[in-house]
Amino acid sequence: MPEITSLRAEPRLRAGKGPSRAMRRAGRVPAILYGDKQDTVLLSLEPRELSRALARRGFFATLVDLQLDGTAHRALPRDVQFDPVTDVPLHVDFMRVAADARVNVTVPVVFINHDAAPGLRRGGILNVVRHDLELNCPVAAIPTQVTIDLTGLDIGHSLHISAVALPEGVRSDITERDFTVATISSSSALREEAAAAAAAPPAPEPEQPEEQPERTETPPRG
Repeated sequence: MPEITSLRAEPRLRAGKGPSRAMRRAGRVPAILYGDKQDTVLLSLEPRELSRALARRGFFATLVDLQLDGTAHRALPRDVQFDPVTDVPLHVDFMRVAADARVNVTVPVVFINHDAAPGLRRGGILNVVRHDLELNCPVAAIPTQVTIDLTGLDIGHSLHISAVALPEGVRSDITERDFTVATISSSSALREEAAAAAAAPPAPEPEQPEEQPERTETPPRG
């Protein structure tokens, strides 16, 4: 079962820019709850509680129970609008999810066993192409992260999505290509070292000592 975050919510009566600004001046964050063939609900959140939830990695792959008027509404965060100057959350969109639904989520990637990768031990660099993966999965099996093992990977290796072990029932939302998640490349120091070795003149062969003529001893005269 995926991790579930609980947020206390209060209903709000009116939509629009004016009422939303008034709500923020009152110390609340406007939000909306929609989906699952039910009526859209206007609500507001406590900003500090919301900020703690936003600070956790993988917020958009986290199930949220919105506690509203004594009822818990299970939902997924779908969008957060931030102030461009202060980075304070201005508005949050939540989508209701049924227990048997499949959803598309963005899940963070975590790499492990760096020390067991020969390429990294030799000074290579891990280039992360995808810090997050777009996945399609059952609501009851949303992973908090995707763990990728680097054991045995050498310089020049490209890790594609087909080589990533995903939980049962979870698949990539991108199905038309086997995209790259990460690569291991040589560092600039290694490339310079290899280039210098290739450009260096061959070491001279050691000089062979000159052969000395054999000495023949003259027998003494009687």
